[in-house]
Amino acid sequence: MDLAALNAVAEAMVTPGKGILAADESTGTIKKRFDAIGVENTEENRRDYRECLFRSEQTMREHISGVILFEETLYQDAKDGTPLVDIIKAAGSIPGIKVDKGATKMAGFPGETVTKGLDGLSKRLRAHYERGARFAKWRGVIDIADGIPTWGCVKSNAHALARYARICQQEQIVPIVEPEVLMDGAHDIAKCDEVTRWVLQTVFQELYEQRVALEGIVLKPNMVISGKGSVRQAKVHEVAERTIAALKATVPSAVPGIAYLSGGQTDEQATAHLDAMNRIGGFPWKMTFSYGRALQAAPQRAWAGKAENAVACQAAFHHRARMNGLASLGQWEKKLEKKAA
Repeated sequence: MDLAALNAVAEAMVTPGKGILAADESTGTIKKRFDAIGVENTEENRRDYRECLFRSEQTMREHISGVILFEETLYQDAKDGTPLVDIIKAAGSIPGIKVDKGATKMAGFPGETVTKGLDGLSKRLRAHYERGARFAKWRGVIDIADGIPTWGCVKSNAHALARYARICQQEQIVPIVEPEVLMDGAHDIAKCDEVTRWVLQTVFQELYEQRVALEGIVLKPNMVISGKGSVRQAKVHEVAERTIAALKATVPSAVPGIAYLSGGQTDEQATAHLDAMNRIGGFPWKMTFSYGRALQAAPQRAWAGKAENAVACQAAFHHRARMNGLASLGQWEKKLEKKAA
């Protein structure tokens, strides 16, 4: 394992002013997105939409440090025969790959899941590296409800994340470690805070036990936020303060950076929260975004499956990427959203 090379990739992934585009929706997930805009979920449409984003050269160069790809996309060629991965690299971004096989029901733990995909992972990673991937992503999902999460679920997901991370580093690929405490549910922000700290402490203990070099990872956590169904929705400053406090208490300073997931927040919420955290400052890691929906909802609506809408799609993508790039520097302002509108 060449730790210096892994660290260089991890540091590049959290370059100030840039963040990671999560374009790794599974075929089933992107179907839901396409259904919402009346577009058929074909391989060609998936390719055309993603190619439209990746060819936004100015946006990619200025605001996107890396792109998480679904396996289909990593091996897909653009309409003109250029590998999509080459278009990403030409724009100065780093290609990455989602390698988990999804969350599956956990036997003996009703209402909880564990993520699968460790079988044959080394072999798959070698092929992905050959194709150009330099980082990977694995998501562990933790739900909050009556009686859950349980220790068994938290421990199992943390262990799987750590095994995945160690295997990635062995294959010279930077692991994005993504433990997501879902914002679904009626719990308040205090409950999210408690569970997030518990999950992160467990994940870092497992990473230590599995001999993962923290200098060669990027953490992708949830923000500490009220559940969607909570009667009291925490204000932006409280989300920022609680999230930073929880991470300072659990995340070692050796980690190069934190790239938050948006997890069901609106576009503007996700940007405002990231900006507020970076304005507070005083933390040892770089703090940026790794957004899917919060970067793509607007471009998808603008594109609507029509080639003639490519410019509008790219303009919408540029705006959201720029807003989040500013937020990663603590320089976003709400009035900038109004100007674009």
